[in-house]
Amino acid sequence: MSSISHQAPRPNLIAGQWRAQGAESIRNINPSDLSDTVGEYVAASFADVADAIAAARAAFPAWSRGPLQARAEMLETIGLEIHRRREELGDLLAREEGKTLREAIGEVTRAAQIFKFFSGEVVRQSGEKLESIRPGVEVDITREPVGVVAVITPWNFPIAIPSWKIAPALAYGNCVVFKPSEVTPGCAWELADIIARANVPAGVFNLVMGRGAALGSALVRSCEIDAISFTGSVATGRQVLASALETGAKVQLEMGGKNPLVVLDDADLAQAVEVAVDGAFYSTGQRCTASSRFIVTKGICPRFIEAMTAAIGALQIGDARKAGTQVGPVVSQSQIEIDLGGIARARTEGARLAVGGERLKRDTEGFYLSPALLTETTNDQWINREEVFGPIATTQVADNYEHAVVLANDTGLGLAAGICTQSLKYAHDFRRRAQAGMVMVNLPTAGVDYHVPFGGRKGSSYGPREQGRYAREFYTTVKTAYTRA
Repeated sequence: MSSISHQAPRPNLIAGQWRAQGAESIRNINPSDLSDTVGEYVAASFADVADAIAAARAAFPAWSRGPLQARAEMLETIGLEIHRRREELGDLLAREEGKTLREAIGEVTRAAQIFKFFSGEVVRQSGEKLESIRPGVEVDITREPVGVVAVITPWNFPIAIPSWKIAPALAYGNCVVFKPSEVTPGCAWELADIIARANVPAGVFNLVMGRGAALGSALVRSCEIDAISFTGSVATGRQVLASALETGAKVQLEMGGKNPLVVLDDADLAQAVEVAVDGAFYSTGQRCTASSRFIVTKGICPRFIEAMTAAIGALQIGDARKAGTQVGPVVSQSQIEIDLGGIARARTEGARLAVGGERLKRDTEGFYLSPALLTETTNDQWINREEVFGPIATTQVADNYEHAVVLANDTGLGLAAGICTQSLKYAHDFRRRAQAGMVMVNLPTAGVDYHVPFGGRKGSSYGPREQGRYAREFYTTVKTAYTRA
């Protein structure tokens, strides 16, 4: 269990010490019940950020060259505790972020799996030995940690995304300064507490909580940061990249998605509806991989819209932790305003609201929004160009498969894409031609495994992939050494 009292505001972790001083605190509110305060968290200062970076820099030499077995065991210990506490941590996640308890426990379980996976990767690091073109000269190619890594994460996956950044960073011998979203500090703090109690050396891992615009900017502008792993909006990601160009830091960006789900005439209708509802509306649609554009060929489109309207109308929207809830609340007041504004703009541009899109009342005051399906849209409308990040999806009619592919690829983003079809020909062709980093066939666009690469194309991603063995491309640097006997 946590070693810090939950009565006082939870402190930041800097150089192995819990630092409780702060000019202000962050109040964490339950989006299912606005009268419920999940907790308060100390907001770090600019001086705290500087101290955290300095602590990571000081800890790096010993940590990066320390014994691999000890490092692997630390990560295994972290993964085991997360898994042991998955129901407790899942309840916290559902309470602070608003995804259903089932989904929240699943996310915590995934975080545990990630740490356990990278505990094994610690001792699976490899290099190459080549013969030089010069006689008597040997060439060794090895990988080394990049140094001090700034990890900046969003609110929508408050334990999984931090885990898939922090675990490989530590596994490959880097030191970390972690800045989570101020909207969901609870899971981030608990993760930091678990890491601290796993005997990770002081300074190797640091937690600084606070407003993103201030602390995030201080992190990415520091010349003492060697690499930045960021997940968030496209606009903020571009600012991070601009700052990194000034400092020379290595950058990994995961940003938005405007993900298409193509439904062909030959699709199994029931399966297509299941895939569409899951991909678009579970986790309240607050996933960068969510299906937000349904591109449906004209033969099946009327039946698809009718079936979707019925399925969406039957979804149970309510408190994230209550049994039977299928869709929880939107995360915050600002997000529900963005969602409602997006629906209103779509309607002014000619879209028809087939179902949902209304603020709902429940037993407790919360940010409840009925999932919305907008029909009669075109790809030039704002709603099909920009990520709204909520339980909102549109439909467009495609003349045929070729037209559907053109519509699917007509976006500046390219994270995920999906297709529902019974045709192997179209399935294989779509996998090849979809301009996205991840392609799903008869599966929701949202939902990926922890041991395979994650990332997109176009404006969705920048830099090396996340997760699995591909993570080493970002968290390590290649060294080539020549030796003459």
